[in-house]
Amino acid sequence: MIVVTSLLTNPLLTRLADSRRILVAGAGGGFDIHSGLPVALSLLHRGKEVYLANLSFSALAGLPPGDWAADDLAVVTPDSAPHQTYFPERTLAQWLRLHGYPSTVYAFPQTGVRPLRAAYRALTELHGIDAVVLVDGGTDILMRGDEAGLGTPEEDLTSVAALAALDGIPDRLVVSVGFGVDAHHGVNHVQVLENIAALERDGAYLGAFSLSRATREGALYLDAVEHAQHHTPERPSIVNGSIAAAVRGSFGDVRFTDRTRGSELFVNPLMSLYFAFDLPGLAARCLYLDRIEDTCPMRQVHSGIAEFRESTVTRPPRAFPH
Repeated sequence: MIVVTSLLTNPLLTRLADSRRILVAGAGGGFDIHSGLPVALSLLHRGKEVYLANLSFSALAGLPPGDWAADDLAVVTPDSAPHQTYFPERTLAQWLRLHGYPSTVYAFPQTGVRPLRAAYRALTELHGIDAVVLVDGGTDILMRGDEAGLGTPEEDLTSVAALAALDGIPDRLVVSVGFGVDAHHGVNHVQVLENIAALERDGAYLGAFSLSRATREGALYLDAVEHAQHHTPERPSIVNGSIAAAVRGSFGDVRFTDRTRGSELFVNPLMSLYFAFDLPGLAARCLYLDRIEDTCPMRQVHSGIAEFRESTVTRPPRAFPH
């Protein structure tokens, strides 16, 4: 369904205008939740109750029993697991406390769809969530399955599938930021644009807006990324480093970490754009979601996608014509 709004109105915030308790969640692990920080802060600054969560690559299994709100739902605070050096959720919690914001970040271990959905259900019931914004740093969450390359879709689409069935939540949205960063993983971004056009025809594309360093949220995001890079020097986020560089106005092969040595980046203004979508509409276009619906361990998600790809004729990649 297409909702008519003003041209100068942010489409995502308009969709969330009547929501009171909103969960902003990282879809694909790592520092994805940092990619959603500007959205979360903007909602907080408008008086909404905002909760943060992330599908995690951290060693959550070592957390004590008291740090779990439910099965597969860890409660991460600024003081969680001080012995771990890589812990993006804790790093963000520490930054939030430093700036006076609520400093709990929930974390989901890497699982298949069924346990992740149960964990999402527990979290949304715990706080009476009436809207979820699922955030992907990159664009592989927009891949439906028959593209030339899918990037790294396993965690992203597990998150989409987990939330697609929670139809008791009035609003479930997806935002993608960092257009172009997945080229390194084989994503053809002409096909990304083709997919966005198809979502527009379906009424599932909510429009795009830019993250600017001239906004309060943009400036805070840059500070949070710098804080995260400083506290995770061995594994800084390439995605958020690229987005932050684009927000600062950098262009081309920008060097902000040794992790990109030997590769050529193409930082550009498109990386600072948020593309927003209706989550059920996005899920409906995924060609293999039914194959991962009943998965429990993450390896079953990998197998389900691999089996689908073996039997699928893929669309040939296309080059930008200009």
